[in-house]
Amino acid sequence: MSKYLEFSLIEQKPKTKVIGVWSKKNANRLGIIKWYGPWRQYAFFPEKDTLFNVDCLVDIQSHIKELR
Repeated sequence: MSKYLEFSLIEQKPKTKVIGVWSKKNANRLGIIKWYGPWRQYAFFPEKDTLFNVDCLVDIQSHIKELR
């Protein structure tokens, strides 16, 4: 469980998921996690002008690893 971030399913596709990443503090969407075909893996797509500390990046990485 993340101290600062909330992860929620936005879309269930036939083989993959799209996950929204939200701030717990102000409920703004910070980005999405979705399948990136050229790399054949999930990737994080941040919203414009967002900034992340190391703890948030670790939480995002952990969530991506759970999707494998």
